[in-house]
Amino acid sequence: MPGKYPEDTRLLVEEGLKKYFPEVGHPEELYKAMSYSLFAGGKRFRAVLAIESAKVFGTDPEDVMPAACAVEFIHTYSLIHDDLPALDDDDLRRGKPTCHVKFGEDMAILAGDALNTEAFRLVSSEQKAIDAGRIVWVIRELATASGASGMVGGQVVDIRSEGMVVDAETLKFIHEKKTGELIKASVRAGAILANASERDLALLTDYAIYLGLAFQIVDDILDVVGDAAVLGKAVGSDVLHEKATYPALYGLEKAKEMARMMTDKAKEALSQVDGDTTVLAELADFVFDRDF
Repeated sequence: MPGKYPEDTRLLVEEGLKKYFPEVGHPEELYKAMSYSLFAGGKRFRAVLAIESAKVFGTDPEDVMPAACAVEFIHTYSLIHDDLPALDDDDLRRGKPTCHVKFGEDMAILAGDALNTEAFRLVSSEQKAIDAGRIVWVIRELATASGASGMVGGQVVDIRSEGMVVDAETLKFIHEKKTGELIKASVRAGAILANASERDLALLTDYAIYLGLAFQIVDDILDVVGDAAVLGKAVGSDVLHEKATYPALYGLEKAKEMARMMTDKAKEALSQVDGDTTVLAELADFVFDRDF
């Protein structure tokens, strides 16, 4: 049965983004570029994960909304930069012209830079917690996930692996860092702000690691067999750029089996958490079921 997506939580995130992002500012061109990409649509998957992780422990969505929105700022910045000609050179994102196509490469770079730094301003100025140490902890989680030892580091290895035959360990590193680290930080941020126990935080971390791998394996598969009209972006770019992917290394059927295995492992970790993890489990199924 396909995984159910929590649309009510996504809508809360949309309201949170409107609250915490100043759509009008100076320089006007910069804010227009930032707003264009931030409000281009999407499932708000990482922000939803942060909120649903906190809800497991009875925490109200509004109590973690600044951190959840900050994750969306960081994710949007990464998409803007990934689409640039120097990286993936994509013209479409969510069915619309990419930021650099709309506003120019210079403004796209600066819009990404601004969204990244605004994320940390948002958490440090708006996020509340029982003690300030948990806010610092969340900032550290987001910085680690998005920096040289996380998303950026994974992107570097991904770029440098183009046109090469990589081994399974390198491919796993790319996917865990480039995609998985921010997913993991999203889940952990929600749990940290909800004062989850050390045991439950560890279990949710395992869930997030497996979920992140499943997410990127499915993305790899969809780049081969997906529908551009449904995905809102061109397909076949991984092959065009000779990217290191799971279908390239293992073949389509084996890649699908691996995505299923990662989804099952994610749900197994959830089953041991002390709280209602139904929505998080449904999110894992949603990731696997995306338009194969």
